[in-house]
Amino acid sequence: MKFKFLLFTIIQIFFAIDVFAENASISGYVKDSSNKETLIGATIRIEGTTRGSQTNKDGYFVISNIKPGKYNVVYSYIGYEETRKSINLKANQELRLDALLSSGNMTSEEISVYADRDDDKVQISISKVNIPMQQIKEIRIGGESDIFRSLQLLPGVLTSSQISSGLYIRGGSPDQNLVLLDGSMVYNPSHLFGFISAFNTDAIKDVELIKGGFNAEYGGRLSSVLTLTQKGGNREEVEGMFSVGAISSKLSLEGPIGNGSWFLGGRRTYFEVIKSFLSEDPLNPIPDFAFYDVNAKVTQDFGDNDKVAVSGFYSKDNLDYGAGNINFNLGISNRLGSARWTHIFSPQLFSTVNLSTSQYINGFDADNSGYKVLQENIISDYTVKHTLDWFHNEDFTTKYGYEVNFYEFNYLANFTGSTDSTAEGSGAGRTNLNFNDRNYAVFAQAKWQVNSLLSAQFGLRGNYFEFANQSAIEPRIALKYNIQPDIALKASWGIYHQNLKLATLQDFSFFDTWLGTDSSLNIGRAVHYIMAVETEPWDGFNLNVDVYYKTLENINEIRRVVLQIDNGADVLYEGKGEAYGAELFIQKKMGDFTGWFGYGLGFIYSQYDSLNGGETFHPKFDRRHDIKGVIQYNINEHWDVGANFTFQTGQSYTGQTSRFQLQLEGETNGKGKTVPSQRYGLRLPPSHQLNLNGSYKFKAFGYDAKLLLDIFNVYNRRDIWFRFYNVNEEVITVEDFRLLPIIPTFSFEIKF
Repeated sequence: MKFKFLLFTIIQIFFAIDVFAENASISGYVKDSSNKETLIGATIRIEGTTRGSQTNKDGYFVISNIKPGKYNVVYSYIGYEETRKSINLKANQELRLDALLSSGNMTSEEISVYADRDDDKVQISISKVNIPMQQIKEIRIGGESDIFRSLQLLPGVLTSSQISSGLYIRGGSPDQNLVLLDGSMVYNPSHLFGFISAFNTDAIKDVELIKGGFNAEYGGRLSSVLTLTQKGGNREEVEGMFSVGAISSKLSLEGPIGNGSWFLGGRRTYFEVIKSFLSEDPLNPIPDFAFYDVNAKVTQDFGDNDKVAVSGFYSKDNLDYGAGNINFNLGISNRLGSARWTHIFSPQLFSTVNLSTSQYINGFDADNSGYKVLQENIISDYTVKHTLDWFHNEDFTTKYGYEVNFYEFNYLANFTGSTDSTAEGSGAGRTNLNFNDRNYAVFAQAKWQVNSLLSAQFGLRGNYFEFANQSAIEPRIALKYNIQPDIALKASWGIYHQNLKLATLQDFSFFDTWLGTDSSLNIGRAVHYIMAVETEPWDGFNLNVDVYYKTLENINEIRRVVLQIDNGADVLYEGKGEAYGAELFIQKKMGDFTGWFGYGLGFIYSQYDSLNGGETFHPKFDRRHDIKGVIQYNINEHWDVGANFTFQTGQSYTGQTSRFQLQLEGETNGKGKTVPSQRYGLRLPPSHQLNLNGSYKFKAFGYDAKLLLDIFNVYNRRDIWFRFYNVNEEVITVEDFRLLPIIPTFSFEIKF
């Protein structure tokens, strides 16, 4: 009943009459002049006024209710030359005013200053970070530019180790992050078991991370939203890029087709080639490992008001290992596809329809002396999402929409044979779970410029989770108050829910399983409280200080011993938690010298009635302090150098505190038993690392080429990955498994 009332209310709002008077308007798309790719987040302002706007995810903008007269319209975007257009507006005129921006001198401070200031005037969103893709490509770790590795260099974004690309954001685990690639959900955004992310940087044109307080358009996750937009391709000419790196090689091609463009990019490892030159120990062979991924996209314009984009993504990881009587194979893949149709009903009404599908497959097959294990987890989703952006006037805009998700979950576990040939039927067992789920959501949000100092955004999202038979209403509020032209206070509050559960060990695990929430479990729930100060202390520098508090309910940890699986509660414990902290982030996006510095202070607590005696504990990804720094310096037209540094408090872990001998009646020899520490009650030493990179640009066979040198872990600090306790001796011994040493790598890329 509650959900029906919310739906009725939103429909009433949707069909409300726009009472705001309208004189004239300008609208259009902002594009790169060299390839006609739309630019996301470009700013448009009317010179001599306070009027302005910003392009959306499709590169579209509108400024309405403009009085008739002569104006100069200024377009700006970081890294591009500012463009001006003179117009003479008549009463009630709806002027289409597309713009092409040319890439400017990347050392221009003026471009950066204007673009950042214009962006600040129209932004209410809190805890949102945009890193230019060019900067992400220059931040290389281990010879590879990587989106997730770059995001890990932000304050408040933590890692489980230096070889993990997982994102632990403000007390949330990686499964609490909504990762969208062209609108499709990504369930496993990594390769090499988390060493690098699954996204080829040559195929992505925009990355946006919202660390908390995200608006009503997004739902289904408790912590954050990461949206990635694939390149649409060059609409002017065919071009390509080829690179050879330490881990993989990449090739991308793009060009015009019809009234649009196409893009195709691929990446693959060649570890099997490297392995052929290595000597192997037959008793301890080197595993066979490979991954590859493919990105594709086609865009077409159907007149001035309709655009269609069809995109796809496929990735595959495979690991084979055999030694003696032990053999196992692990395969992980993502399959994504989306079709996006945008239509302009009028300059003030912009429609987006997105149809998407995503499939995650994880399979594990092992054989140990006749004892065989087969596990497979498949989650498939099909999503329909429709949004309408209504630009009422310069002070008031609204967005409405609905989203429907269809899920198919499949989990198979088959255990056959026995490690003890004399035990008939020992070790045999089979679990096969198959179920479907549907989630329905409607949302509405309004952005209101109350006066020259105060702006607000109000949102409401309603959800119904069919499999769990639970509904949830999520109000969201964000406020911005300009104390001075260059200083703003922001605040945000919101409620968030999540129905998908990831059953994974917080320690290293080969097999992670996605499950839906059934009637035996409760929908996860979080409440975000955020306050922030944003300012520009110097020209070209942005400073943000965020303070946050988050409550978490119905979060989960996997049961390590499962005898029988009939429902979700047989697999997962249910608990609660909280996270709070503060972050400082100062960034310089443009100029010869770019980069940022960040510091995060965080506290994370979890509590489960069935774990740790019901006492509160710090989860593994609780790290009290994290310090991040990134520097890139453009020496001249040929040389670039850079460095990045991280320091984090050591991760918590569960250790062993003592050992005793237990001998039962009738036993000749007793058994050694250990007493564990409090759950995650111990900490490893702090981890820190410095990486250096440099590049040299030159001409090769008449084409633009680049030679890259990277040094991973410069001062050879081998941090502890995990700690192992040997309890078979009378005295417990400790062995530390350490991470990678210093590794220099060379790469080469050429653009044709």
